[in-house]
Amino acid sequence: MTLLSIKYTRSSLLILDQLALPHTSTYVPILSTSDAFAAIRSMRVRGAPAIAIVAALSLAVELADPLDPGLAAQLATAQDVVGYAVKSLGRLVESRPTAVNLRDAAGKLEGLVRAEAGREGASAQSVRECYVKAAERMLGDDVRDNEAIGRYGAEWLMEREMSGEESDGITVLTHCNTGSLATAGYGTALGVVRSLHAAGVLRRVYYTETRPYNQGARLTGFELIHDGIPATMITDSMAAALLQLKRKPENIRAVIVGADRVAANGDTANKIGTYALAILARHHNVKFLVAAPRTTIDLNTKSGNAIVIEERPPQEMTMMKGLRSREDDGSKGTQTLPQSHTETISIAANGTQAWNPAFDVTPAELIDGVVTEVGVAEKGQDGRFDLESIFKKQEIESSIDGSKKRMPSPSEGP
Repeated sequence: MTLLSIKYTRSSLLILDQLALPHTSTYVPILSTSDAFAAIRSMRVRGAPAIAIVAALSLAVELADPLDPGLAAQLATAQDVVGYAVKSLGRLVESRPTAVNLRDAAGKLEGLVRAEAGREGASAQSVRECYVKAAERMLGDDVRDNEAIGRYGAEWLMEREMSGEESDGITVLTHCNTGSLATAGYGTALGVVRSLHAAGVLRRVYYTETRPYNQGARLTGFELIHDGIPATMITDSMAAALLQLKRKPENIRAVIVGADRVAANGDTANKIGTYALAILARHHNVKFLVAAPRTTIDLNTKSGNAIVIEERPPQEMTMMKGLRSREDDGSKGTQTLPQSHTETISIAANGTQAWNPAFDVTPAELIDGVVTEVGVAEKGQDGRFDLESIFKKQEIESSIDGSKKRMPSPSEGP
């Protein structure tokens, strides 16, 4: 069973505190949009799809059963509910400006409540119910979309990167955390990894520690160990050596990453370090795939030049949090002490100045394909992506013919 970063029932929302992972699994209640804003800003919840879902559901929790008399008084009429929803969603969008999924979700939800409020006979109750049901659908849709992303990405790789002499499987490299902890479930880039594993064709996945916040070391490693997927961590600076020394012996065929925003031309904003991996992949003749739902594609942003890059506090680079450990005489190795020994330590010289952009932008020319829930978008003969066309697709036939391995459903396992 894959991990759940979000637990929701009507009027109740819990998120897995990702600041406590990998040492402790603690679910934190989100009782309001203010709680959600704080959780997103502090990165207790992160990952573009998960951010959007938590933000949407936090308002659903408030609207489903407004027990606070002060809030109930603000929601007396249909237009009151619209005004409150629009204001709340607007503030939530400000919590992480680079991730487009949140802005996309907010826009859609705002449109739905405005339409419901304009319907003859609409009431405060009907607008509230309209919003809550729409937010709940987003939760279910995200899991289904992620499973489809995993299937399409795995099929694409199997078709192009597995010849007869390589039938014993392929190895991939991934960056940051793009799994169940970054989405409503299953994952995007890590969803592709899970699908490859389920098909029995994954030799191993290498994953970067992902400095400075260590999402790979803390979160991706936690997920892969939980699911029993063969995996090895490297530091970010080892990626070039990995591709140089192990590409052929371990059949490393692809770098697979997620995205926080994909511009109309295919330029992709993702966790800092992604651009460097794309350059390395191109140099070593390794496929570079971006895996993201269509909600991450922003057709209104024409290129990566227009993407606002969030800058995080320098302390995320100069400080590090973890469990204090002790070394025995060598017979037992290093042992971690109880959770009460969690510490934050300084790893830089006093007075260090640090620049800490959370994301970088990978140019479209370095990307071989964008894996979405309706298929893999590839460049045309002109060398450009036509991402607008994938919004017109309702369903795409699998590119794997009957002679290839059938992709099992996620529930079938490896």
